[in-house]
Amino acid sequence: MPLLSVDDPLPARPRRVVVAGSSGSGKTTLAGRIAELLRIPHVEIDGLFHGPGWTPRPEFEDDVRRFAATERWVTEWQYTLVRPLLAERADLMVWLDLPLRVVLQQLVWRTVRRRLARTPLWNGNLEPPLRTFLTDPDHIVRWAMSTHGKSAVRVAALLQDRPELPIVRVQSRPALERWLAGRLEQVAQG
Repeated sequence: MPLLSVDDPLPARPRRVVVAGSSGSGKTTLAGRIAELLRIPHVEIDGLFHGPGWTPRPEFEDDVRRFAATERWVTEWQYTLVRPLLAERADLMVWLDLPLRVVLQQLVWRTVRRRLARTPLWNGNLEPPLRTFLTDPDHIVRWAMSTHGKSAVRVAALLQDRPELPIVRVQSRPALERWLAGRLEQVAQG
């Protein structure tokens, strides 16, 4: 199946959805919205991965296997260790293929807002001080800049491995809103 545009009909009502995209593209927000529309559970994969002090949780892979084995879920398509499992179980992928400038604008705003408000994230973690953007090569904003193009490579490889998997490519925020209000809502009501 070729990539679908936001205007193409979905082949069926999805039950297991992965949302792909670079860091900061809005995967978690979109996954939550899809879950709400389809009335299926959203499993925030960052919450399963990050333990206290930003350390990986040892139970991460087992937790992902457990929820992926269920019949209905939405999650983000990230973490090399579990991407193949999620792709194998998914019956729809939504790919946020947004321009880098859009992603960076969203990500910088989110990072600053979380840091200034000291918003607790997964397992009590907080965004690091803003100055770490200059000192930490793995700072989320620097990470997004250096890895932005990898989503396209991953999706292309997935198309080879699972040509039957419908993948909706979303290239702008207005297109996303049109898809949510149009195609996805139609499927959700049908």
